[in-house]
Amino acid sequence: MDKSINPVHFTSLTTLLKSLPTDEACREYLETKIWPDGIPTCPYCGSQKAYKLKSGNVFKGTYKCSGIGCKKRFNCFYGTMFEHSHIPLRQWFIAIYMHSLHKKGISSHQLATDLGITQKSAWYMLHRIRLAFGIDDSALMGGEGVIVELDETIHGGKVKNMSKAKRAAIAEGEAKWTDNKTNIMGTIERGGNLRLQVMQPDVPAKEYVAGGVDKDSILCTDAAARFNKVGRHFAKHAVVDHSKDEYVKDKIWHTNTLEGAFGLFDRMIIGIYHNVSPKHLQAYCNEHEFRYNNRKQSVNDRFDFSLRNSRRLPYSVLIAD
Repeated sequence: MDKSINPVHFTSLTTLLKSLPTDEACREYLETKIWPDGIPTCPYCGSQKAYKLKSGNVFKGTYKCSGIGCKKRFNCFYGTMFEHSHIPLRQWFIAIYMHSLHKKGISSHQLATDLGITQKSAWYMLHRIRLAFGIDDSALMGGEGVIVELDETIHGGKVKNMSKAKRAAIAEGEAKWTDNKTNIMGTIERGGNLRLQVMQPDVPAKEYVAGGVDKDSILCTDAAARFNKVGRHFAKHAVVDHSKDEYVKDKIWHTNTLEGAFGLFDRMIIGIYHNVSPKHLQAYCNEHEFRYNNRKQSVNDRFDFSLRNSRRLPYSVLIAD
């Protein structure tokens, strides 16, 4: 790797294209994110002793490990979203930057048009980018004296927009209006991070909250009966009754922060993606979660994070039942 490469800061798509004019330049930039210390590291044995392999006296990014008992070839694409991809790396960078830049994402149809690739390829690219956007949700939210808002939202089309046959089936009692709906549990620290979880049928709300929110937190919910048992396990359970037009109690108890986050999620789905299957809904929840929690970061920081956090996602795994 050429250690003389100066750090690049992208202020726009134009500066990205100007700073990284070739796939080779993009690869060198990627290496600085995959190997921050500037030393190629073998992904098989962890050795930092490697030498460059050249083809026709031209180095194309492949190294060979010099570690004892290894001697394997590797590059900076190993284990990332770029591994085995036939799409040029510069096009990948454009896709990642645009996905990081747009506040509500970009559809696979639009990306396919912008990059000159098929919609299927663009859809697969975006799912790999969403996986890179994934953040660690293992830490407990809240804590002593911290207010955590809790609520649910429903994902799915409105009855008035259904086909005549489906509306007739609902009217005759042969189907339920909730048949095409998926519940999403949302929790958010007051002034902190958001967490969204797609709920499975017949799984009580307390199971989605118990492992994610500190018991010393102050839980704030609406008056829905399903939250009564949940609230008993926390230091305090504050309730606002929306049925009585109560949205803020004592100037502090409300779920408006979470409602705002839900509203942005709805705008993302309705305005950009239009239709999301329950199978992939969690990936879109993770995307929105990442955007919301990192909204104060620069696009450059989000772009670099996705490169560092990049992971391989085989197509067979993505479409598996």
